[in-house]
Amino acid sequence: MESMTTKSTGGPACSVARISSTCVSAASWTGASRKPSDAPAADSPAIAVEVEGGPRELNPVVRDEAYRIAGEALRNAFRHAQARRITVEILYDKRQFRLRVRDDGKGIDEKVLRHQPAGHFGLHGMRERAEIVGGQLDVWSQFDSGTQVQLSIPGSIAYDVRTGKSVAIASGRRLT
Repeated sequence: MESMTTKSTGGPACSVARISSTCVSAASWTGASRKPSDAPAADSPAIAVEVEGGPRELNPVVRDEAYRIAGEALRNAFRHAQARRITVEILYDKRQFRLRVRDDGKGIDEKVLRHQPAGHFGLHGMRERAEIVGGQLDVWSQFDSGTQVQLSIPGSIAYDVRTGKSVAIASGRRLT
């Protein structure tokens, strides 16, 4: 399997754009107002994007939902984690597509992981998006050791890009 690592200081948007239908500015990924070409602020975390395997075309719905899950995980890391480093890993494997966002921040309170507070839909929304595309979302976190959000989707679903046909998925819904 071919491996490629890309490091990005201006935000992961264009590096992760392989899974998006369009390349958006780093500001929409991170909530920051700086342009990708601007120097990162002194308190901004370092961002690494690692891609393993040859990039493959994803089913459009899978691509869009994976992009949204990655965006939410990145926003959470920037807003809440106080991380020094954030890593986005994308794996294109024959058997599965995997997207992982890790940070070295303060972690997520165990109560929040078990029961989403009223008015907060981030983790719940990411889980729903994963289910829609027949994937699985796993979240690991430990106090002062960071958080890892991982989306895994079977390759038979993730890479099915038949034009104009629906793709049956595990949740019983249809991708178009």
